Amino acid sequence: MTIKRGVSLYSFQEEYFLRTMSLEDCIAAAAGIGARGIEIIPEQSIPGYPHLTDEFVDTWHGWMKEYGTTPVATDLFLDTKRYPDRWLTTDEQVASVRQDIDIAVRLGSTVIRAIINTPPEVMEQAAPYAEENGVRLLLEVHAPFHYGHPWIVRHLEVMDRTGSPALGFMPDMGTYVKRFPRVVSERALRDGARPDLVELIVSTYDDHGDVHGLMDTVNYMGGGPVEAGLARQATHFTWNDPRNMLDHMPRIGHIQAKFYEMTQDGTEYSIPYDEIIPVLVEGGYDGYLSSEYEGNRHIQDAYPVDSVEQVRRQHVMFERLLGQPA
Repeated sequence: MTIKRGVSLYSFQEEYFLRTMSLEDCIAAAAGIGARGIEIIPEQSIPGYPHLTDEFVDTWHGWMKEYGTTPVATDLFLDTKRYPDRWLTTDEQVASVRQDIDIAVRLGSTVIRAIINTPPEVMEQAAPYAEENGVRLLLEVHAPFHYGHPWIVRHLEVMDRTGSPALGFMPDMGTYVKRFPRVVSERALRDGARPDLVELIVSTYDDHGDVHGLMDTVNYMGGGPVEAGLARQATHFTWNDPRNMLDHMPRIGHIQAKFYEMTQDGTEYSIPYDEIIPVLVEGGYDGYLSSEYEGNRHIQDAYPVDSVEQVRRQHVMFERLLGQPA
């Protein structure tokens, strides 16, 4: 079994938003890097979403053929507070998920990323429709959640009880942040944060200390909004042992290969992929590593963003760690 490589087009959000790259440009860039599996956020990238025209669908499949790429995953967002005066009912949420299943089928994707706030009862009720359409609904395990979190446990109970092959997990590698991302702390310094408080926050995280007490500590030490924001951010990164994926490997159908900064020496500054990928190999994972670059927002105030280069570096790292030819 071979782990495959892909990219979430979300990685190119900076260039796509600024219109320096079109949707086709994003697909071409991924193919040029060797990331042949394409993950797309329909809400972000498809004109007229949730209504896909036949013309767009034909163009999409034409791109897949032209660039030798494969539609692998679509990303589902469940807007439970769509109306100002009420939450969506369960039936409305299920209908929304079914609509996203229809979109995935038209695009040729067999995997849907279900955002972390998707309730387990919605996943359960949507699962039969997903099965009928040959699509898997994979709950994104996103920081600060983890497999022992009560919300994830509730989803596990549904998976165990129903035994539905349509339900599973999509781990986000942001749950394996071993070092505080320096692009985040350096941005805080540029925004005027006190260096001593930044150092306190970073060292507390890196030493795996109690980050949940940092906001109070920063407040007691006279920190302002920027320092408080950085302290809050520290609670949204998590470090877990990557081996915790092994118990759930049969349910893992896709990997969100989150990263913040690929360095010149070809490593991710914060996330130890040299520890993660061997676990995936040991567990027999044969799905996609889908690049998800999120460093742009932390450097765009001071440096030019080159998302394509960052993704390219990540895939050079993947090739090395997977023993695949460059």
